[in-house]
Amino acid sequence: MAAVQGLIRVVVADDDALVRAGLAMVLGGNTGVEIVGEAADGAQAVRTVRATRPDVVLMDIRMPRMDGLAALEALRPDGVRVIVLTTFDTDEHVLRALRLGAHGFLLKDTPPLAILDAVRRVATGEQTLSSSAVRRLIAHVKADDRGAAARRTLAALTPRERDVAEGVAEGRSNAEISAAVHMSVATVKTYVSRILAKLGCTNRVQVAILVHESRLDRA
Repeated sequence: MAAVQGLIRVVVADDDALVRAGLAMVLGGNTGVEIVGEAADGAQAVRTVRATRPDVVLMDIRMPRMDGLAALEALRPDGVRVIVLTTFDTDEHVLRALRLGAHGFLLKDTPPLAILDAVRRVATGEQTLSSSAVRRLIAHVKADDRGAAARRTLAALTPRERDVAEGVAEGRSNAEISAAVHMSVATVKTYVSRILAKLGCTNRVQVAILVHESRLDRA
């Protein structure tokens, strides 16, 4: 459901009316983005998304009635691209959101141009992901044997596929990975699709989490 031409259709879900108004102002105007719906809680978000079929959803985690995580899980079969809105006091919730298929997350104090860039990237099938933030999130979760399990999963990749996966984990675009590993953008896209299939991941964020988890509990 990626938007490749025309307006990028966005739904904003946040229980704070001021936040919704601020995001609408940031994304409005001549930005190539159209706000097609707003929601003040998770249940309303699910209804609005299914009614409007947006390209991207900006979803707060903490909302009444149904929180953002429950809404994300409910929307998972719909294949909608969701960017989670959060603050770092909800680290474990964000990690769970990414595991549920969110295409990334933004802090609520992210600069306006960065929010717009994130929406555009996610609409075209990429991710909005800070590698340093992901490492911080994972640091809040007890490692147990997760590191070893992730390394076993990543062992299915060829060295070249692992290079591309590392680029994904650093939040790089296909073009940036292309330059780093010296292959065409089209080849990078092919590799990313192959990596997703091999690892059983639904999006790039889940690949990034696996790569970062593979570094856990190592001396």
